[in-house]
Amino acid sequence: MPRELIALDWSHFVLREYEDPPLGPTQMRIRSEFSSPKHGTELRGYRIKPRPGRWDRELGLFLSDEESRPRFPGSLGNTTVGVITEIGNEVSAFQVGDRVFGYFPIRETHIADERIPYPQFGGVRRLPDGMTAEEAACVDPTVYALTAVRDANIRVGDRVAVFGMGAIGLIALHLSKRAGAFFAAAVDPVGIRRDVAGQHGADLVIDPTKADAGLEIKLATDRKGVDVAIEASASYAGFHDAIRCLHFGGLLVSLAYYEGEARGLYLSDEWHRNRITVRSARADSDPNRDHPMWDRRRLWDSAFRLLAEKSIHVEGILQPIVSFEESAEAYRKISESSEGSVKLGVVYE
Repeated sequence: MPRELIALDWSHFVLREYEDPPLGPTQMRIRSEFSSPKHGTELRGYRIKPRPGRWDRELGLFLSDEESRPRFPGSLGNTTVGVITEIGNEVSAFQVGDRVFGYFPIRETHIADERIPYPQFGGVRRLPDGMTAEEAACVDPTVYALTAVRDANIRVGDRVAVFGMGAIGLIALHLSKRAGAFFAAAVDPVGIRRDVAGQHGADLVIDPTKADAGLEIKLATDRKGVDVAIEASASYAGFHDAIRCLHFGGLLVSLAYYEGEARGLYLSDEWHRNRITVRSARADSDPNRDHPMWDRRRLWDSAFRLLAEKSIHVEGILQPIVSFEESAEAYRKISESSEGSVKLGVVYE
């Protein structure tokens, strides 16, 4: 029987067998080749117990008077590249042997329906010749990074600082330079992530546990500060440093989801005196700020094209890469600490 990686509770991750059902007429069976989790979104659920409640779409409010949906047992991972091994008798746009990408968890097989046209809505997309599994695994972080860079309206000559060098932050750094930023600082406490940031074009790399990031960035920019700070660390201390590194009237674009009390964030001093503007960026929230020309689908298509055309380099972003057999232990390690990792990759043998 095929197996999948699941979480039994806050700290236990195992490979579990599951039944592979028969296909419907418009469905396709996919054998996994490469998968990756979404570190920030998934791991906050295993590092920090969320407050009870639910999001009410109609009200646009988080209602804390209701119980949270049970999380366990729960699947892990959000993107997979695989090969179609079987198709239903009404499938016409795909064939056995096609390499495809989809938003699927870490498991050995998947079923997709041809009637769903886009991966972000549960379908699959055929990979073009020459597109690697690692590039496809970076589609999701590219969508979010692209959203932040567009919301930041970065222009030729701007100075930028990016906080949090996970996959999203690294790609936001890359896109900021591609958009025309003359200077880009990268801030992260994890050494391996700072190393990759240097490889991706950062002009200044800072460990915020060893230096005052706001001060260092001000000193590196003629004591003025940057035009835009992109906050992708989900750290309140990172949010505060992002405020401090901006020039008077600067823009802070946050694309992170923050948990717990806002320790380390002080809405006084620089926030008050420098009249900082804060903008929340989220790819999944339509209508887009540039509606009607831009929406979630166009963001996804643009991200896929940037990666397929090699306009974004993913070297160093997928690490560590482990076998499926090792995935439970590897997931346990990244759930406990970010040291030694950027974005986990899982290879099926």
